[in-house]
Amino acid sequence: MRLTLLGSTGSIGTQTLDVARERGFTVSALAAGRNLDLLEAQVREFRPEVVSVAEDVLKDARARLGGVKVISDTSEIATLPADVTVNAMSGLIGLAPTRAALEAGRSVALATKEAMVTAGLLIWEAAAAGGGRVVPIDSEHTGIYQCLVGEDVHDVAELILTASGGPFRDGPADLSGVTPAQALKHPNWNMGRKISVDSATLLNKGLEVLECASLYGVPLSRVRVTVHPQSVVHALIRFRDGSLKANLGPTDMRLAIAYALDAAPTGMQAPGQPGSVRRGPEVAGHLGWPLLGTLEFREPDLERFPALAQAYRAGEMGGVAPTALNAADEVAVEAFLQGRLGFLGIARVIEAVLNETPQGSVNWDSIASTDAWARQRSEEFISKMGVPL
Repeated sequence: MRLTLLGSTGSIGTQTLDVARERGFTVSALAAGRNLDLLEAQVREFRPEVVSVAEDVLKDARARLGGVKVISDTSEIATLPADVTVNAMSGLIGLAPTRAALEAGRSVALATKEAMVTAGLLIWEAAAAGGGRVVPIDSEHTGIYQCLVGEDVHDVAELILTASGGPFRDGPADLSGVTPAQALKHPNWNMGRKISVDSATLLNKGLEVLECASLYGVPLSRVRVTVHPQSVVHALIRFRDGSLKANLGPTDMRLAIAYALDAAPTGMQAPGQPGSVRRGPEVAGHLGWPLLGTLEFREPDLERFPALAQAYRAGEMGGVAPTALNAADEVAVEAFLQGRLGFLGIARVIEAVLNETPQGSVNWDSIASTDAWARQRSEEFISKMGVPL
């Protein structure tokens, strides 16, 4: 298999390379940001034909990465011939290369949740225009995908995403004094800083709800969240006859990544239509994983974690509201990590921005303008709120 990997130096990117290494895949192109030390090591090992870096480090990268073509256009990288193009870029910067890859007919394994959250309809239009395919990488969405293979999405009563509940699922009762260090200690998963804080507020699960509705073409009201502390069950489907299917497995993102790579060549060209998948060999020795222990499920506490409710609200508002939600969260989380905003302030900033979000149709320009507006407005709200004493 021949891979193009966007976001190679991030958490999903490095784990994708773990899978590529284990399975002997060819990595023909890499896109990274500014982490040239790690990128240099990846280039030495995988020997891609071309890499992309941020414009401000382009000169330095060309000096360090001799023997490989170095450019600064990630969308160009995304359109190169490959069996699978993995997009593990974080944030709206991942939109343009996703669009470019799909319009070029590439099969995209998508870890950039912002694509489906802010631009789901546009992404499917790009796939239809160019013949591209989409398969998700997130463990929950890949779990839904696996449960849908061989089924008709019209037989689905609800899609159920599991949430670990994060580091504060059992306390403390008062979250006003939570520190960044506490929020970053996820009980089950090893993830980046932004997604770890989002898991602590449950906003990450809210983004996944929006993404799920866009990926599989179901109404928001039919996407539900259940708190599952063990993180063994990644997703469930309840069918209209009352039966359920579930995807279970170890808490190792490499399993979801490997499945996405297997599934991408026959991935979805329209919402909720997975193709047949031939699975690859064992991943990271998990055939010996023991099916032991107790599984528990709880309803999420929306009063304690209001960010999840705000995500549903943004989805019901529609239009550019999910874009505003995403931007406000990114700004608020960064302010929290910098000590400029209290933990509970994250949800308050999101709510305040949504209260002012204008109605508007979704197009590539309106996404960009709404993102810029919401970021500026969030900073203004943060300057007023500050850190609680």
